Amino acid sequence: MNDNQNTEFDAQLRVGLLHKMEKHFDKNDVEYFKQLLNHEDNVIRTRTVCILAEIGGKKVVDAIGDTLENDKDSLVRHEAAFALGQLGFTDALNALSHAINSDPSLFVRHEAAIAMGVIGSEQGRDPLEHALSDESQEVRESVKIALANLDYISSMKRKGKFSRLTGG
Repeated sequence: MNDNQNTEFDAQLRVGLLHKMEKHFDKNDVEYFKQLLNHEDNVIRTRTVCILAEIGGKKVVDAIGDTLENDKDSLVRHEAAFALGQLGFTDALNALSHAINSDPSLFVRHEAAIAMGVIGSEQGRDPLEHALSDESQEVRESVKIALANLDYISSMKRKGKFSRLTGG
């Protein structure tokens, strides 16, 4: 089998699995999707993170946080950071803090900073301030945006849709 045939075969397998995933999505089958976080295909893992964030609520924060900390693919880790921000639970701050300070990918560190700003908790301030010294200008700029949102939320004494939108 040549590379083109192999790619086509992989694409066919992926589409078949996506059809199966849709059926489990319709059932809100969180446990099925948690298992897929270990799938060999980074496309499936990326999609799985998004699906879990959509159907899982607070009970998937640890699984997505584990993906953020341990997945071998930076795109999957980036999506995990984004999903944790969108979920908005402070339970995600430890994983995001670890990512912002130690992930090798500037894209993941950037997204972790933005997610912390979107979550809007003062618990995220120290890790964000530490990240102001990140080697990447893009990460430092993202940290500034996140800190500005924390300042805004602190001045308003509340979080709302506007602060979630301006957090990143």
